[in-house]
Amino acid sequence: MIKINTLKASILLGSFIFFSACKDETKKAIKTETVTFTKEGILTIYKAETDSVLTTLDIEIADSDYETETGLMYRKSMAENQGMLFIFPDVRQHFFHMKNTEFGLDIIFLNEDLRIASFQENAQPFDEKLLPSQVPVKYALEIKAGLSEKWLLEVGDRVEFNKL
Repeated sequence: MIKINTLKASILLGSFIFFSACKDETKKAIKTETVTFTKEGILTIYKAETDSVLTTLDIEIADSDYETETGLMYRKSMAENQGMLFIFPDVRQHFFHMKNTEFGLDIIFLNEDLRIASFQENAQPFDEKLLPSQVPVKYALEIKAGLSEKWLLEVGDRVEFNKL
């Protein structure tokens, strides 16, 4: 009986050492690269009533499945003169969320004529609640939270953009 207990103890001790070593391996830091802004175009917003320029932004363009699903996730911030323009393959109601997004955003939904159709203002970081476009849209523009109000944007204002 003593040999069997010694054998069991050796197996248990060996298993403990093995699994402890494996556990330590999983605790190593995983290096992640910082996602930085890449200027891919210029976007101008015009007031509907006067056709005057409200602002001009440097934009990144999200038009692939990966880009539209990831958006501005995993970024620390965005400058006031920057935005991300989402170009969807279809005109329909689209939904956003703030999962893994570290700063607040205004989401401006644009119809296929590039006119503002609706807003989701001051979307909160890391909030997974769905944020709908309310109406069918072809585009969405994400900007820093509070800028829609600062620039006095309204439904009907129009947008033009050029890819670089």
